[in-house]
Amino acid sequence: MFGLLSEMFSYPFLVRAFVVGVLVSLCAALLGVSLVLKRYSMIGDGLSHVGFGTLALATALNMAPLSVSIPIVIAAAFLLLRLSENSKIAGDAAIALISTGSLAVGVVIISMTTGMNTDVCNYLFGSILAMSKNDVYLSVVLSLMVLVLFAFFYNKLFAITFDETFARATGVKAGLYNMLIAFLTAVTIVLGMRMMGAMLISSLIVFPALSSMRLFKKFRSVTISSACISVLCFFTGIIISYVWDTPTGASIVILNIVVFLVFLMVENILNGKIPIKAWAGLASVFLVLGSFSGCGNPPFLGAKKNKAGTLPVSLEIPPENSGPAAGGTPNHVLSSQDRNLDSPLVEIKEKMFIAQVNDIYLNADDYLGKTIKLEGLFKEEKYAGIDTTYFFVIRYGPGCCGTDGNAGFEVAWDKEIQDRPYPQVDDWVAAEGKLSYYEEDGYPYLYIALSSLEALDKRGAEFVSQ
Repeated sequence: MFGLLSEMFSYPFLVRAFVVGVLVSLCAALLGVSLVLKRYSMIGDGLSHVGFGTLALATALNMAPLSVSIPIVIAAAFLLLRLSENSKIAGDAAIALISTGSLAVGVVIISMTTGMNTDVCNYLFGSILAMSKNDVYLSVVLSLMVLVLFAFFYNKLFAITFDETFARATGVKAGLYNMLIAFLTAVTIVLGMRMMGAMLISSLIVFPALSSMRLFKKFRSVTISSACISVLCFFTGIIISYVWDTPTGASIVILNIVVFLVFLMVENILNGKIPIKAWAGLASVFLVLGSFSGCGNPPFLGAKKNKAGTLPVSLEIPPENSGPAAGGTPNHVLSSQDRNLDSPLVEIKEKMFIAQVNDIYLNADDYLGKTIKLEGLFKEEKYAGIDTTYFFVIRYGPGCCGTDGNAGFEVAWDKEIQDRPYPQVDDWVAAEGKLSYYEEDGYPYLYIALSSLEALDKRGAEFVSQ
């Protein structure tokens, strides 16, 4: 177990995922208790759809997603609260009104601009393993703010959660604290979209609270239990995702469902509704099935081969006669005399291939000048109206919304050794070189300035899932 954790924490993006995930899980669980008791549990689902619409707007405007989403989702939360207090529009109708409207706006914006891309899908279905450092810093600061405000106003939130009428009678400004709950929920939803996706974030709010309420009856006990369940499910879910190559957000939700069923089972046993023998028999059946399903290694995902991949979405199509392959002058190619042979080596491993590639694209400043080593399929591409041939080392992987995509890097021989030959298309190659970039029309393009490119007989997994 310790070896597994040590291996996982050797990846910088997994360390960031753990830090942000734990904080967001805590925020969602704490707020979830109040939202469930006030019958506002679906507010998370409604605001997540608003978040999707704001994400589409940020993508169209080429702006940072979180900086656009946070203020708009907060405004939507206040509007939702105001509408639900209006007797003419019930709470569930107000949520449906705002959520479906925002979703429709988001779909229209996407269809009229760039179309569905990887970044949109990361927010739609969750991709905590693809976070830039700026996302991490903002998420940590806002999560700590939510936790501090919740702890500071705990007694007031408790009062309006259980009996808002009595709280008003005692002088508590219930409207103000309802707005505080809406504000904290909106911030948590936006942060959680990166981890769970717009489609799953509401489960992170609802399930821990519902599970805790099966066994605990006091507000404080339910709150503490919810926080523990949420963090435990996140921690276990991300480990399962790493070991079995399953989607991170979906793994966490399934674990929350399992915990809810276990708590429900214990509640029924304690209340005498179902005999212990019946539950013991059911548990033994699951143990037997689990022993069979756990035999052997996970399915070899690399057995799936897809030849319909396109260029990595993060790679822009370079302009005509540009880039290192066209003999242009890249901005960051190091000559042999400037090359530092002791520079840090970043080996992109098969286990987390897609996540490592995404991390390099998202945090390129941390990797420029470092030696990148990877294996994959050697590909060449030509574009209509462009004479230059571009070369790539890639692996196929799941793309956006069920279509197949790939991940990898453009490659070109270093400036000093441009005359070296390239392998055959579809050869399995080992590439090594400095991460570099060139600029055209103000756009930077990452590529690997090769120091070696060798065709191998032993092939790895052409299809990878993480």
